[in-house]
Amino acid sequence: MFYFADALTPGPLLTQKSIANPVGVGGGLGDVFGMLGTIGLVALLIACLASAFSLIFRLRRGSAQERQQLKWVVYPATISVVGFVVAYVGAYVFGSNLINAVGFWTSVSAFFTLPIFTAFAILKYRLYDIDILINRTLVYGTLTATLVALYSGGIVVLQRVLVLLTSERSTLAVVASTLVIAALFSPLRRRIQSFIDRRFYRKKYDARKTLEEFSMKLRDETDLDALRDDLVGVVRETMQPAHVSLWLRPDKTSKGRLTD
Repeated sequence: MFYFADALTPGPLLTQKSIANPVGVGGGLGDVFGMLGTIGLVALLIACLASAFSLIFRLRRGSAQERQQLKWVVYPATISVVGFVVAYVGAYVFGSNLINAVGFWTSVSAFFTLPIFTAFAILKYRLYDIDILINRTLVYGTLTATLVALYSGGIVVLQRVLVLLTSERSTLAVVASTLVIAALFSPLRRRIQSFIDRRFYRKKYDARKTLEEFSMKLRDETDLDALRDDLVGVVRETMQPAHVSLWLRPDKTSKGRLTD
């Protein structure tokens, strides 16, 4: 109902504010379509929130495999919703056709990939790859937004400084901002990656840190008993088995065997 009513509502197009809706219906009937569009939008938002809470509930209560399957469905759905929100904010808050178009096409593209991601979930094909996709989306999405904000802000500030100094605008502000962004790309990416890992992938982050610390100890440790205790502690902390023990054969030239 929302999309049908919105298609017939008179006024500027969502993706191009300077163009009026060519199929918009005016008069009293147009007001009715506008009201139906508003009601449909509210109903759509309520349905989306209900679906989101349902998925969150199943993510918390489901098994490990079910959670991975749900992630494949939640991922494109979340991107679609975020793109939809960005499109409306760009159109009605900032009045930017560029932000509006980026959000709109991001939302549409993610929506049309939903069946593909659902097929991955149903067929259980490479289930754990979704964690990599989510991680990269969070990292590079945050990185892109940060760099765009810094680039835009840098140009505005430098242009004002140059106007005060030379009484005219210059392309030097654009060049300087571009060089600053190029220099900040790698450090920002590493910091954002570290923050995302600590905030959303804490268990994997802690396990990696623990293994790194153990590898450093392994280089200098000569006491076999201390090394055995460290190894058992690392396995218990990273893999969290129900039971872990280390058995060493009497022959000093042979390797030990770890059982859990």
